[in-house]
Formats: sequence, C-alpha cells, structure tokens
Amino acid sequence: MPFAGIINWLDRLRLQLSRHDALVILSVLGLICGFVTGIVIILFRLLVESTQASFLPGGEVENYEALHPLIRVVLPILGGLLLGFIFLRFAKGLHVLGIPRVMERLIYHQGHISLRGFMLQFFGAAIAIISGHSVGREGPHVFLGAASGSLLGQYLSLPNNSIRTLVGCGTAAGISASFDTPLAGVIFALEVVMMEYTLVSFIPIMLAAVSANSLSLIIFDGERVFDTAIIELGSLHELIFILLLGLAAGVASAAYVSLIQLISDKTQNMTFWMRNAAAGVLIGLIALAVPQVMGIGYDTVNQILLGELGYYLILTLVVMKIVATAVSIGLGIPGGTIGPALFIGAAVGGVIAPLPGMIFEGQVSDPGVYALIGMGAVMGAALQAPLAALTAIIELTHNPEIIMPGMLAIVIASLVNSELFGKSSMFHTLLEATGLNYHTDPVMQSLRRIGAASFMNRNLAQVQPQLHRDAARLLLDKNPEWIVIKGEQDQMALMPAVDLLRILEQRGEEEFDLLSLPATRYELAPLRMQATLQEALELLDNSQADALYIEWYDEDHYWRIQGILTRPMIESAYHF
Repeated sequence: MPFAGIINWLDRLRLQLSRHDALVILSVLGLICGFVTGIVIILFRLLVESTQASFLPGGEVENYEALHPLIRVVLPILGGLLLGFIFLRFAKGLHVLGIPRVMERLIYHQGHISLRGFMLQFFGAAIAIISGHSVGREGPHVFLGAASGSLLGQYLSLPNNSIRTLVGCGTAAGISASFDTPLAGVIFALEVVMMEYTLVSFIPIMLAAVSANSLSLIIFDGERVFDTAIIELGSLHELIFILLLGLAAGVASAAYVSLIQLISDKTQNMTFWMRNAAAGVLIGLIALAVPQVMGIGYDTVNQILLGELGYYLILTLVVMKIVATAVSIGLGIPGGTIGPALFIGAAVGGVIAPLPGMIFEGQVSDPGVYALIGMGAVMGAALQAPLAALTAIIELTHNPEIIMPGMLAIVIASLVNSELFGKSSMFHTLLEATGLNYHTDPVMQSLRRIGAASFMNRNLAQVQPQLHRDAARLLLDKNPEWIVIKGEQDQMALMPAVDLLRILEQRGEEEFDLLSLPATRYELAPLRMQATLQEALELLDNSQADALYIEWYDEDHYWRIQGILTRPMIESAYHF
C-alpha cells in the first residue's frame, strides 16, 4: 500500500474509532496493548528479581531478613536518597504515580500519560522495591500497563475515547500479569479505574488481560505468587470467626488508609527529595527490628499461608507493616499499595486463624483459609474494590468454596472501613492529599466514551467573507447545511446555509460581505480531531464560542476543516 494510502487508511480508522461502537478495531488494539504491557511487566520483574537475587543472601528474592542489621538500615536510606535525586533531576513536578495517577489522567486528561511518567515509574518503583521500602509492585504494574496503552494510542494519534479504553486494557493487563489473575484484572480495571461496564470496553480489556497473562505464564513458567493448596472452610460454625475477621480487616484497612493520609498531609510542605530521604531513614529503623516488612513481602505472606510463623510475630507484622507502608507511601516513595494490603490482610487472618481451634473440637480450617480471606478483605476494603478482591482470591485458589466466606469478610470489612470510619478508597485519599478532588459525573462519563468526530456535521462549505451572487448560488446547489466563513487574521464564523439562501432572495446586491450582513452567525473555536464530546462541551462552556470546527488532513493530506460541532449535536449524545 503506498504511503499516502496508508495515511488515508489510518485517518479512516481514527474516524471509525471515534464512534462508541468500534468494537472490532478496539479488540485488536486491546490484544496488542496486552502483549506490550506483558513485555513491560516481564522486564520490570526480571530487573527487580535478578537484582535482588544478586545481593540477597542465598540468592533468594526478598530474603531481607538474612541481611546484616547494618545493611538493613543503610539500604532503604540509599534507596530514598537515590529516588530523591532522580525525581529532583528528572521529574519536573511529576511526583504522583501509580494507580492514583492513572485515575487522575483519565478523569482530567483523557488518559494521556507521558513517557516521562512511564520511565519514572519503571525505575523509581524498581529502586524502591530493591532497596527494601515497604511498597508493592502491582500499583506500578498498573501504571506501566496504563501508560503503555496510552502511549500506544498517542503514537497512533487515536481519538481520546479510544486512548481511554487502551488505558483500561493496560490496567487489566498489569494486574493479570502480576498475579496470574486475568479476571481480577478485568474487574479491577472496570470497577476501580474506568468505573464503567460497557461491551465496547469489556471485550478489549478481557483480550488485553489474556494476552498479558499468557506472556507472563510463558516466561515465568506458570510460577504462582502465593503457595495456596486446596482451601475450604472447616465447618459453617466458623462463619462467626469469618465475621470477626471481616471486622478486624475493616479496622486494619481504616488504620492503613488513615495513617497514609495523615503522613501525606503533614509532610506536603517538605521538598520531595527530603520526604524520600526521610522515608529511607524511617524504613531503615523499622527494618532493624522487623525485617519482614521490607520489600513486597510475599515470602512472608507465603509463610503465613502455610502457618509457619508464630502468633506474636504475626500480630507485630500487622502493626508494623501498616506503619512501614504508610511511611513509604505517605512520604512519596513511588510504589504500590495493593501488595502491602495483601500482606496486612494475610497477617490479620493469621491472627484470627488459631481462635476456632480454642473453641471447637475436631477439625477446623487451615490457617491459610483465614490468611487468604483476610487478604481479600483488606484489599477490598482499603481499595474500595470488593468485587476485584473477591475475584482475585477465587482465582488464586481455583476453589469456589472460598466464595461465600470471602464475600462475608469482604463486605463486612468494606462496611467497617467506609461506614464506621468514613474512609474512602486509598486511591481517592492519595489524590485528595495532593489537592485533586476526584469525582465522576454519569453524563460526562458517557461523553468521554464518544469521540467528537463521530458526531460532527460534515455537510459544510467554506467561503471568504466577500461572496459574489453567482458563486453563492453555485455553493447552495451543493445543499450544504452550514457555511464556514473565514475572514482575516483567522477570524471564523458559522452561518446556517438557509440564512445565505434568504439573503439571496431578499437582497439585490451582486456581492455580499457575509460578516456584516444581518444573519445568524456563530463564533467558532477549533477542536482537535482526537477530542471526546466531553472535551467539546467543556470548550464551549469555558469559551465564548457558539460552535466548534474540527480540522484534520484531507485525502491529499492538506489541513482542512472536516466538520462542525454545535451544542445541540453534543446534547443529542445524551440519549444516544
């Protein structure tokens, strides 16, 4: 296909993607986005795990407990100082990353994520985890996946409604490749990040999750994150302890969110490098006493699942993991909050697990049951993602027996966190701590899903202000609906074609000045071809323009006005 043909084909593709129902094309793009995200996540994990294996005793990933106490203190400090330098030198004010950043870019910036943010997250999170800060990898994975989808869409100059869908695809792919939980990735992307359930987003996101998960399984040879055997509840009598677990998980979730919020609020006036350095010092001191809190801590989670840790150590881990993660996240370390939530939940479950054996005779549930349900409960409550959390623990166990007790604990924990303590999602809390008020509007949400180009009126003619009668008649013979008048100094006005016809019938001049004759004229403002209907409406609300014109390349690759968009056209999408 000649180069000009390729350009024209891409232009037609972009126009089709601006529609709300471009399912087939979006599905192909979702599949591609999943593969790209899978490669990025694999590279990230290989960087982190190979580096950890190179200096941790025995070559064991996350074996921070075996490090010399002095190294446990120094390592997070060095990591904090390095992160402070990197962000001071390269961030240019970009300090909020992870899932909150993805949500902010979706709600306020149509899903556009920068390459700078991608690089800062990739290397920043790697340094944070390697140096033992109490952060997770799933939040960075989500950001890297979302950024991969966004950058792919921006590189192809896709309309913004399609870029938003690709951000959702990358989100699902990131979770799927992290845990080997493709369905949980899909639910998380729709429930937490995009907050919508539509067919046009569901199918591409599912394909992205599958493709990323497939790559991860191939490279890591099906290695599972957690050691979970066949798990089932010992008896229905234990539901009272599942209820108690939900209550405890809700309290732990509220403490987790509150402490992060408190530290973040109290330290906002500190320079970013000072906050990172302070985080390094505090984590080093905590790690001196409780080294299990360092890094992601999935090795410790597996020990709790297998019942290998003592009761008082697990109780200590609940408190210290909350403190350590709140210090890391609250002071701006670029890591995730999902991994620590799972750690805290497993520890809360480990605290509750021995209680049934003290009361009931006979066989009771394995400690892993309570640890796993606790993981789902804290994750669901702290992130306000109950369905994603439930789906995750089901996929981790491949056992439907976990559904009923898991639902009970997650619901109770979520209610305790939100209703008793009044805490919102961890991600909303982190956004508000940086001065961003995250909110959604159902109407605006529907407008974000539709490209402005799909609703523009292309039945127009473009003329100069001075128009001869004969030229006007020839123009009207083509039956345009709108007349675009382009004057000097890029002065633009829009006139209904019926007004030009009325002028011809009522006036006898041979030549007219369309900008001075009495007629209906609308002031025009430019709108990018990639814009959504939400952007179009906001532009009309925030400017003095009465209508918008959309410019793009024509078939000969010249810059032309492609269509007109008025407020009534946008409002017609409300009922579409």
